[in-house]
Amino acid sequence: MTNSEIKYLSEKVHVHKWPQNTPIWDDLTQKQIDATINKKTDKKQITITADIVTIENIAFYSLKKIGVAIPFFKDECTLIFEAQFGELYAHVHITKKSGNFLDLFNQLMFWKNNVFVDKS
Repeated sequence: MTNSEIKYLSEKVHVHKWPQNTPIWDDLTQKQIDATINKKTDKKQITITADIVTIENIAFYSLKKIGVAIPFFKDECTLIFEAQFGELYAHVHITKKSGNFLDLFNQLMFWKNNVFVDKS
């Protein structure tokens, strides 16, 4: 799956600083994340290529603690992971609420199980 790419629009994305013992985000970084991702009301473009997840124009790499879930009683799929962007660290939640979320779940699980064989 090295040349494959997963692209979709997500209705809900939330990015926050994590873990707690990592460098504090400066005000400019927090404002950029809020304007581009957290508080943006339009759907956000998600692009996954190999071991990088790009949300809008911000690339997240060094992914770990990757989870893919379909919550009980909801028609949605959520991808959650820890990552770096620049020199900073984040916890990212990406939720697909409409369309064919089951197909997306299967694509994300295939990606996770093939790209991150030894990680969970």
